[in-house]
Amino acid sequence: MLIDCEKCEVRNVGCADCVVSVMLGDAVAPMEIGDSERRALDVLAEGGMLPPLRLTISDERAS
Repeated sequence: MLIDCEKCEVRNVGCADCVVSVMLGDAVAPMEIGDSERRALDVLAEGGMLPPLRLTISDERAS
């Protein structure tokens, strides 16, 4: 999964409650995470230990 905050539909709206901002801060360069990392983040979010990934990219912004 490619995480690119510049293309996120909820950038500047959902950042404060997104795992990327909480763990890495602002101005994060695009990064790739694997399925196992994504599952780990989901488990931590479900347990209330981290906020969920709020990344939302429309087909239009993906290109």
